[in-house]
Amino acid sequence: MTSPSDPQVGVYAHINGHPGDLLDRLAVSELCKGWPVYRDASEWKNFRSLFCQNAFVWTTWSKRQSIDSFIEVSKKGKSRGDFIMHRECGTSVDLNPRTRRAVGKMKATITQRFTILGDPERGVEPLVFDVDCDCRFQFFCLEQPAAQHGDPREWKVRYVKLIYDKDKVVPVDGKTSPTFSKDVLRRCPEGYRYLGAAQHMLGHDIDEALPTIQGPEKGVAPLSWLSMYEKMGQWLNGEDDIDLSSPTPNHKSVNGN
Repeated sequence: MTSPSDPQVGVYAHINGHPGDLLDRLAVSELCKGWPVYRDASEWKNFRSLFCQNAFVWTTWSKRQSIDSFIEVSKKGKSRGDFIMHRECGTSVDLNPRTRRAVGKMKATITQRFTILGDPERGVEPLVFDVDCDCRFQFFCLEQPAAQHGDPREWKVRYVKLIYDKDKVVPVDGKTSPTFSKDVLRRCPEGYRYLGAAQHMLGHDIDEALPTIQGPEKGVAPLSWLSMYEKMGQWLNGEDDIDLSSPTPNHKSVNGN
């Protein structure tokens, strides 16, 4: 269930406006689109160029990582057979021209291929399935001095964290899929429950407290969702010391600053 309440307090430059604002939002949207294009293709130099020096990202399987650490664990995962793709569904940008801050909001579907090995001697075929997870990437971006001479300023990504909407198991052959126990599924919230269970099956230590749009009560906004929008507002208004740790009981702050 989702909430009918608007989670965003402020309204920022997001459509039309001054030509300079349009160009800024276009530059930020390019950064967002670089995640599915460059990471999925292992174009690591292009992927790294999206981020500022001290950038951090959060994902289900990697938890919080500096951008350089995230690239390294992504390489290791791919070498072990992790097969994660991303489909961009649409991107919009909130821009604050005064603070030179922006948040890129990219609707996407994470689609990961999983294989459970069979037993040829016993006539057991391998089980191949996908998990598709609808989500929204939140790119916390800022304008900074350009690295290349001749370009005085450039937009870069400082933080990336996702809001997870819903997920499902997709049988590759159209009929066969695994069954996860209720105990396994309960480890993660609605939004990335099946994705988390399948990634845990591969040996990943899953972040079980990431933001989701679904709450346990019908029509009630989950705290993690509201907290993300609060942090986006703080970022757009120019605050530097924002805490992107997930709001869980007795949880100590952990951010990239």
